[in-house]
Amino acid sequence: PGVTVVLRDFDDFENDLAGTLRSFSSLPGVPVLVASEALPYPPVPFPPGVGFLRLLPSAERPPPRPELQIRTLHVALVPDGARAAPGLLERLRDELEAAGTGAGIGTGGTGSLRCLQLRVEPREWTATYSPGSSAVPGRCQAVEGSSVVLLLRTRDLFSLPFPLSLPLPTALFVQAALRGWGVRALPDAVFPAARRPPLSPHAGWKAERLAEERRRRLMGELGLKREVLADGGERWYGCGKATARCFGTVHADTPRYLLEGRWTPPCCLRGLRETARHVAAVLEAAGVRYWLEGGSLLGAVRHGDIIPWDYDVDLGIYREDVGKCRWLAAVTEGGEGGVEDAEGFVWEKAAEGDFYRVHYSRSNRLHVDLWPFYRRPDGTMTKDTWLGHRQDVEFPESYLLPRRPLPFAGFSAMAPHDPRGFLELKFGPGVIEEPEYPNPAVKRLRERRGKG
Repeated sequence: PGVTVVLRDFDDFENDLAGTLRSFSSLPGVPVLVASEALPYPPVPFPPGVGFLRLLPSAERPPPRPELQIRTLHVALVPDGARAAPGLLERLRDELEAAGTGAGIGTGGTGSLRCLQLRVEPREWTATYSPGSSAVPGRCQAVEGSSVVLLLRTRDLFSLPFPLSLPLPTALFVQAALRGWGVRALPDAVFPAARRPPLSPHAGWKAERLAEERRRRLMGELGLKREVLADGGERWYGCGKATARCFGTVHADTPRYLLEGRWTPPCCLRGLRETARHVAAVLEAAGVRYWLEGGSLLGAVRHGDIIPWDYDVDLGIYREDVGKCRWLAAVTEGGEGGVEDAEGFVWEKAAEGDFYRVHYSRSNRLHVDLWPFYRRPDGTMTKDTWLGHRQDVEFPESYLLPRRPLPFAGFSAMAPHDPRGFLELKFGPGVIEEPEYPNPAVKRLRERRGKG
């Protein structure tokens, strides 16, 4: 029985670790531990009885097992700068146990707390926070506030895959939400805070940079690439124009993330939307007739957007219009390695055949494919490159006479005037109402149940 205090969330270069340790180690019968990858540097004097949990493996030691060094039923994760207050840890513990909701987290802090709801959708790589508490007073999925104190049952803490990742509150709230645990917020459980002089500009810059590095590392561990904040703001942790995309070469029309039960990362969808909007604007300005093709048209009809698991955008164009676009004309004439336009998008002739590809950037190969079709004498639209995709079929030009605008990826894109007829010609009847992954033989959207 009892509570072990663990100090995990502190900075090496400027902290109040010594004062926090002295305060909590003065509580009778309360073990205190410092948890870190290495001993704090510059060195911090530990009061008598304070232990150290080394979290970083090394070749000359057995692997760290922090769960074996905590012998109490509960553990309190205390932030740097907090001060002990008689009875507060026990109150958090008693409130958590009295809630009777199974696993959970009790929270106090050195200042005011705000109760939040939290929805984590691994398939979409996204965590969404929203204000307000649930019907049960004090029961939240997360809290927002300064220097949050977290109390858990020891067995619950170490049942998590990332029990001591930083920043601690975010790490624990996300993992708790995925398991349906509640967060018991006690706004009046206020731990005193040390009076500390404001950070110098350089120290403040270092603290902000460290906090950003920790948050990015944590999101990588948790498999999240986007946070939607309670005030409507967003944080992004995935790819961008200056980075590689989040996935590698796609085999059998099935990206790796589909095999892992996830959909296209939101940062990749954002890059695809930007690329599609840019390409459509360039084509329209040049007088190139284009239309949404294949899965992109399907996404426009179903969602008004890219299909959530799609990884590129397909547009058909009239082959006779290629010369009207300066970028297409340049790569047709043999632009080596593609041609980069003024906004950093890269236009190139595809290596796989007679079509064009526009990349998000030279670093990020998210792309829009442009398929040049031409009219045969009988009025059939055809092209010279066929890659064996399900939607690779010829069609009457009458579907394009006239084209019509459809909402797609945040703008209005041109499409065949009878989208349903066009899609059912390409994919078969019911394709709009029956979603499926690109290659069901490899991975199905809904796995079939066993016989019986």
